[in-house]
Amino acid sequence: MLGAPAFCKHREAGMAAAGATGGIGLGCSSDRHFFFSAAAPQFSLLLRPLFGFANEYALSSSTALLLPPSSSIHCPPMASESSRTSASEKEGQAARIRIERLWHQYFFNPSQWWDKRFDKGNPEAPDFEHKTTKKALWIDDRLSPSWLQAKLATLTRQPPQESPSSSSSSSSLSACQMTYGQESRTKELWEEFFLDPSQWWDNRSDKRNQRFPDFKHKTTKKALWIHNKFNPPWVHARLAAMVECQEQAQSGWSTPEISRGGVVRMEQLWQEFFSDPSQWWDNRFIKKSLKYPDFKHKSTHEGLWIESWLNPPWVKAKMITSLGGLRSRVTGSFGNGDIVSKLCQEGRLIEALHMVELMLQQNIQAPIDAYVALLKACARRKALVEGKQVHALLVQSGRDSDVFLGSTLLDMYAKCGSVVDALKVFNMMPEHTVFSWTALMSAYAEHGQCEEAINLFQRMQRTGIAPDKVSFVVVIKACGRIAALEEGKEIHSHIIKSGFESDVVVGSSLVGMYAKCGCLEDACAVFNKMNERDAVSWNVMITGYAQQGFGKKALALYEQMKQEGVQPDIITYVVLLNACGRIAALEQGERLHSYIIRSGFESAVIVGSALVDMYAKCGHIGLARQVFNKMQEPNVLSWNAMIAGYAEHGLGKEALALYEQMIQQGAQANDVTFVVLLKACASIVALEQGQQLHSHINESGFGLDVIVSSALIDMYAKCGSIEHACQVFDNMSERDVVSWSVMIGGYAQQGLGKEALGLYEQMKQLDVQPDNVLYVVLLNACASIAALDQGKQLHSDIIRSGFELGGIVDNALIDMYAKCGCIEDAREVFVKMNERDVVSWTAMISGYAEEGLGKEALTLWEQMQREGMKPNEVTYASILSACSHSGLVDEGRHLFDSMFKNHGVTPTVDHYACMVDLLGRAGCLTDAENFINKMPIQPDAVVWMALLGAARNCGHVEIGRRAFDCVVKLEPENASAYVLLSNIYAAAGRRNELAKIRK
Repeated sequence: MLGAPAFCKHREAGMAAAGATGGIGLGCSSDRHFFFSAAAPQFSLLLRPLFGFANEYALSSSTALLLPPSSSIHCPPMASESSRTSASEKEGQAARIRIERLWHQYFFNPSQWWDKRFDKGNPEAPDFEHKTTKKALWIDDRLSPSWLQAKLATLTRQPPQESPSSSSSSSSLSACQMTYGQESRTKELWEEFFLDPSQWWDNRSDKRNQRFPDFKHKTTKKALWIHNKFNPPWVHARLAAMVECQEQAQSGWSTPEISRGGVVRMEQLWQEFFSDPSQWWDNRFIKKSLKYPDFKHKSTHEGLWIESWLNPPWVKAKMITSLGGLRSRVTGSFGNGDIVSKLCQEGRLIEALHMVELMLQQNIQAPIDAYVALLKACARRKALVEGKQVHALLVQSGRDSDVFLGSTLLDMYAKCGSVVDALKVFNMMPEHTVFSWTALMSAYAEHGQCEEAINLFQRMQRTGIAPDKVSFVVVIKACGRIAALEEGKEIHSHIIKSGFESDVVVGSSLVGMYAKCGCLEDACAVFNKMNERDAVSWNVMITGYAQQGFGKKALALYEQMKQEGVQPDIITYVVLLNACGRIAALEQGERLHSYIIRSGFESAVIVGSALVDMYAKCGHIGLARQVFNKMQEPNVLSWNAMIAGYAEHGLGKEALALYEQMIQQGAQANDVTFVVLLKACASIVALEQGQQLHSHINESGFGLDVIVSSALIDMYAKCGSIEHACQVFDNMSERDVVSWSVMIGGYAQQGLGKEALGLYEQMKQLDVQPDNVLYVVLLNACASIAALDQGKQLHSDIIRSGFELGGIVDNALIDMYAKCGCIEDAREVFVKMNERDVVSWTAMISGYAEEGLGKEALTLWEQMQREGMKPNEVTYASILSACSHSGLVDEGRHLFDSMFKNHGVTPTVDHYACMVDLLGRAGCLTDAENFINKMPIQPDAVVWMALLGAARNCGHVEIGRRAFDCVVKLEPENASAYVLLSNIYAAAGRRNELAKIRK
């Protein structure tokens, strides 16, 4: 047995401890060097990894091993203090030499070392650590060389603190020499890299941390870091150009640039080009994409690219000077900005930008057209970085005060998404035009700051600048996005006064604003007054009807559109398909599908996704899959529509299988994908798959999304894992009313009504405003635990908050009062309802049934028939239950017979179970058994349990025994069946049968 380790502060104490324990002795000196001694030699190998963070050389040189006499390794005798001191001095000298060598390595190339002096979390951590070998250095190490502080001071460009005698000029390089040497060496490495990148490993995408190099030579193992402070200034630009060229090469571009020695060949080709340009085709203004060369030799067909990263540095300058006397042609076509504009139109923004830069370097003022073309190109490509470069050129040229250029610059920033920069430009403009006001308004509106856009419009009016039609369109759209109806009506009056109401674009914007605000009558009035209506106008009106749930009116408007000779476009068909899906109008959807095929729009991805969604919502999941399979390149919307179709129809396994196929094909899931998939997991109670999805969500970066987190809570709650649901809820950094509703609903679904109401109290303390869905969830929670007082308090909260009663909230109130036994309060809510749907009638009938008020339920049923309300399956189940609880056998028989005959409702197993219960409660057990035997569908355990319960009440042993046998065949573990049969035997005095059952 080896002895236990002992830790001491000094080396001698550590050795003594090792000898005493027969094991290990550890010692620590005042300069943070660790020493150990071991009675067993294998511990020297075991302990070294424990101190990997320490100085490798100091540790090895300061180590003493105490070996047993049987060891063949010779160690200095411990009895002699002088011999031990002599050995220690030799070891210390060797350690000093090794550490001095490390410091020389550091000063030769400091970029290869991590500087940890200013972010040391532990005072024992090293000051410098090598990026590759992980060797460590401490500045205040006792073994450090004497000249260290002086060298560090020169490296950081600070004078040394010691006297001149403490550091020799010959022992260290000056700061300038150090910097120049390092920059020169790094520059040589980068030039070697760009000469042939294929000889270097590219570690940028898979490096674990910043310590690993971005590029590493495959043979010499030399390393390069992109963010090294000694890098030449041209590194980032050449890397960007290299990436672009590599992408072009992957797309099929074959050129000698990519091969070794391409730099030399490129220089030769450019010299040939400039010696005789007539031998080369100039493709700059006709090339379709960047992969085509700018110049191509007419004989050898070799290509040249102006933006190639292997070009000599003098190419672009010579290109400008070779355009045919640039200075003398300022007033020519180039002076008018034609070339710059042409480059921008061809997508060659960098080349156009560089051309204007070179003009300024040669003191040539670029025309306004050139700057306008550059700014518009940046806006189209949302190239903010290049746009800021153009801004800098405007300042450099003194053109930044030009009102027109300032407005164009503001518009560029707005379209690139930089509202802050747009506002800065606006504030610095000497005067503002309607264009500049409109550009800033558009920036605010496009980035969700619609109130600011409306305020800016009002400010513009106060300054006396009259809005144009573009200004009106921008501010009207802003009103529609936030449903600002009053402001929209006020602006509408200004439009009428300005005479723009007849304009088709302004009119379409007004229609869209009123539709989004829910005022379809006003939208229709504006639409009917329009003298000219294009496809956009019709699309806006049709969309308004479809989004407000008026699918039939949307389809009727489509027919009117065709009658007036307006040709539908893709947007028209997409909106109409969505409308058909909302109202499950399969026939109209199929007709639209045929129109789409004839119009040639079927191959469009957006149309295919809309068709999948329409067929799925209409219940034809097979047709939806057929359309999906025909799509050549489905996007994430297409995948989401198909997955949602499966989830809505309870086909959770198919939805999850389609998600696996989606991942295999390289499609990226978004937040909607995960929400739909979580719903699919909840529908089939697939907890394990839901947990796997949770991991995918975290890996995809959607773990903090409020909507996705709410869907996770709902999935866990419906799968019975309320603990996981609580964890997700507690980890949410931001919660909205939906999150609270889902969590409270999860508690209610699990029968934890008190916890649900307690969470509601916590929510009120945080001033979160409930919505109608949350009130319904809370009322259901009260109903589940018969919490009448809390239900009445909720009713008061709903009234005090000014929430308009009606629809699902009223239905939930009726259900809550009925289940709490307050049928009169439920009746009062029912009577006060302005509009009642089938759910309202069903809830009230169910309440009467629970209280055994069968006649009142039948009276309400007759009233429901008189008002033309069609009952559904649940309504029939409730009225049959009411008849059963009141012993109304004849009425129940009549209602059951009229289900399909009068209302087309096919009886389900639940309805048959109600009839068996009705006959059994009336004592008609033989009729009940015959009724079961004549059922057109297979009876389940619930039906037979109803008969078994009736047999117990009537004491009918034989029928009870037959019903019991049928139950245990379907559900062998049904304990209630055994209890009921035991009670039947006990009541009949059949002790033998009772004993057998109990066994």
